[in-house]
Amino acid sequence: MQEKILLSVGKGTSVSWKRYICMLNKAFLKRISDFIEDNRLLDKDGKYIVALSGGADSVTLALALKELGYDVEAAHCNFHLRGEESNRDEDFCKAFCQKNDIELHLVHFDTVSFARLHKISIEMAARQLRYSYFRQLKNDINASAVCVAHHKDDTVETVLMNLMRGTGIHGLTGISMKNGDIVRPLLCVFRSEIEDALTLAGQDYVTDSTNLEDDVVRNKIRLDIIPMMREINPSVSDSISKTAARMLQVADVFDSAIESARKRVIISDGNGVVTLSLEALKNEISPEYLLFSILKDYTFTSSQTEQIYRSLDHSLDRLLDDATGRVFRSSTHQLLVDRGRLLIEPVDSNSARAFVIPEEGTYVYGNGMKFKFERIDISGFELVKSSDCACLDADSVKFPLTIRTVEQGDRFIPFGMKGSKLVRDYLTDRKMNLFDKQRQLVVVDASGKIIWLVSQRPDNCCRITDRTQSVLKITLSK
Repeated sequence: MQEKILLSVGKGTSVSWKRYICMLNKAFLKRISDFIEDNRLLDKDGKYIVALSGGADSVTLALALKELGYDVEAAHCNFHLRGEESNRDEDFCKAFCQKNDIELHLVHFDTVSFARLHKISIEMAARQLRYSYFRQLKNDINASAVCVAHHKDDTVETVLMNLMRGTGIHGLTGISMKNGDIVRPLLCVFRSEIEDALTLAGQDYVTDSTNLEDDVVRNKIRLDIIPMMREINPSVSDSISKTAARMLQVADVFDSAIESARKRVIISDGNGVVTLSLEALKNEISPEYLLFSILKDYTFTSSQTEQIYRSLDHSLDRLLDDATGRVFRSSTHQLLVDRGRLLIEPVDSNSARAFVIPEEGTYVYGNGMKFKFERIDISGFELVKSSDCACLDADSVKFPLTIRTVEQGDRFIPFGMKGSKLVRDYLTDRKMNLFDKQRQLVVVDASGKIIWLVSQRPDNCCRITDRTQSVLKITLSK
């Protein structure tokens, strides 16, 4: 059977071709169909993009989904990394799609320049370019998902790579069937089964010569390590694949248990600060691993988690003498050990900035804080009893004022007291943790004197007396 079709290739180009249908065998198709249905990967009402390289895997994926009745369009990326071989792959994809009545979307990338510009590896550049294009194309044609052609051997290789690098339970599950809008319908078949199916169908494909070289970690595993393992156990790939499938179920149980444990250990999570109870942590089955599972969300590495855990008594019955007050930092967060708790908060690069107040008025300091400075005649003054309001003798205060965080050596005379006190000692007496101390604001006048420890106490030297003529009222609103 032959029919003439029109296919858009690239931008503004159309070609005609005679279509010759290659059919995959029914048993092979049924395995893929069952896998898709059992795991609810695709919907017959949706439109799907097939990432088509021209290799055996992606060709099989495109044919299988087409024959199973799914609405598919193909996307091919030419990265221009292998000279004429890259152009050969592109030409093959054009011909393949024309023969099989599949619309093809084609894009060219200057991958080397992109990698150089962004200072990343060629492999990372190609990955970023490819998936960025897929996301854009998915939106442009209103597709449901992007289908990629990873298979069982890819899962086996991934498990071995993760084992060599060091991994937890999730690293032993291999490649996920679905990750966001990326779907992998061929994870139920091996590469050898794919090649056999194409041979039976009489369908050719292209081979990437770099897949035959063992100078990349994955290729070394594929070409050297797995063949050696097969000498010990001919069905090693199948065994590892089955183990990965079991570990996927184990991971589901594990994740559920970890989530329940997180809820028991995290005692508060608000205003950007997460608080963990060490008392609750010590009662969990695996405190250190639970701590790792929590801290990785805040970009703490496994080695940092080990260091944090070692700073605590291993039984967690008590803190080590020097543990309280210790601070650990990741790229995005900082963690404080504080009186039986761990406090985690984002790193705030603006927390230490000083803000000058030249005269009376209303000023926005940042983080949603607004300070209002107003002079009021004593005859019309009414005392406001609020921690967010300071009422001072205006004549004892010299402008310009400055709002800043507490500095080492800062002293003031707390309202109602006669002697001065280090601000940090005052805050310690009020059982404030180190993070709160770092955030604590003060208002100082032109002479450098602290006139208000914000939301805590005004300085006693600026108190209102029977000789006060006018009041400087400072109000903080958040």
